[in-house]
Amino acid sequence: MGPHSFSKDERLLNRSDFVNLNRSGRRYTTKYFVFILKQNGLGITRLGVTVSKRVGNAVKRNRLKRLIREFFRLNKPCFPHGYDVIAIAKKDASCLDLRNVNEEFEKTGFFKRLHV
Repeated sequence: MGPHSFSKDERLLNRSDFVNLNRSGRRYTTKYFVFILKQNGLGITRLGVTVSKRVGNAVKRNRLKRLIREFFRLNKPCFPHGYDVIAIAKKDASCLDLRNVNEEFEKTGFFKRLHV
């Protein structure tokens, strides 16, 4: 697949992966997100997204998940290599657009310079 794809190998899908990261990953908190990172030893960066019902209805939650995945897909080289990353949306995150998602990721400081 091309550099701008988001293959199944790059996704965190299993509950055990989420639980493992939640227990022993490094947390970074911003106004709209909590990011959890941990080295995975696989040589690829994987992304998991969690958006609870507190964020809004299904339309708002799915839109936010699409924005985060799209941001990851476009900026994959800027993410730390060989890590698992979980993005957990906070309550007011439904108002964000792609530019705001970019700003939130930049605030954490563990990503290289990002651009949209």
